[in-house]
Amino acid sequence: MALLQLARSGFQRVLAPVVDLLIWRGVSPNAITTFGTVATVIGGGIYAHGDIRIAGWVVGLSAICDLLDGTVARQTGRTSVFGAFYDSTLDRVADGAVLGGLAIFFARNGVHHAIPDSMSTPMVSVMLLGIIGSFLTSYTRARAEGLAIDAKVGILQRPERIVLLSAPQAFFGLAVGGWVLISICVVLTVTAWITVIQRVAFVYRATAAQDSRYQAATQASARPVAGRGGEVPERTSQRLEGVALATERMVSTEDSRLADVASPGEPDARRTDSGQASTFDRAR
Repeated sequence: MALLQLARSGFQRVLAPVVDLLIWRGVSPNAITTFGTVATVIGGGIYAHGDIRIAGWVVGLSAICDLLDGTVARQTGRTSVFGAFYDSTLDRVADGAVLGGLAIFFARNGVHHAIPDSMSTPMVSVMLLGIIGSFLTSYTRARAEGLAIDAKVGILQRPERIVLLSAPQAFFGLAVGGWVLISICVVLTVTAWITVIQRVAFVYRATAAQDSRYQAATQASARPVAGRGGEVPERTSQRLEGVALATERMVSTEDSRLADVASPGEPDARRTDSGQASTFDRAR
């Protein structure tokens, strides 16, 4: 993790002139996010075609946009809630494209025979599990944030996932009969599911104390009291008494209003002291 942060800081220093150029040209952060996603989808298509090394370079270079869009947004003061939502949504598109491209690559092994034939079907299953795991990794964090819990835990967050999906493939391709790629994909899937479990456990621990306090407060406020026909909660009894009191007041008010209105046989009494028609007689 520390090594990844160090590499990220180094990339940001190297990319500083690019950031300045984008700001000078007035390029919006959302445009950078869109370009990066399109490039990543193209990389996923190259994976599906079987050019693993080229695809690794394309995905790795397109991932730089993840650094550029946030940096440009912060330095230009153009950060927004929609921008964060848009970036997160397109990240899911990019992840699905790359992992789906690898799944297609393994499914087409009968055509290009780039890996052992016996590993073709198992690796398709591994990649499908990897897609689900990577989506759940992001979903569990987003759902936790909706509960005001920062679940940024786990051994495989998105930056590490991008590194695994690009760097080894860019440098090694299908080395050792494709076993390097197979090993990376298995590690990616396993660590993604471990991260999901870690985040679920983290949210469970964070909410367990809150749930206990809520249940204790609910039980304390629902003490039973004697009532006709058995026992009813004290709060329900109080509500019934309040409804009865409000009904009695409404009836009393309506009676007083009717008492102020003369009968139909006394038209002169239905006028105010000034001689104008009363509110009761005006058109509604």
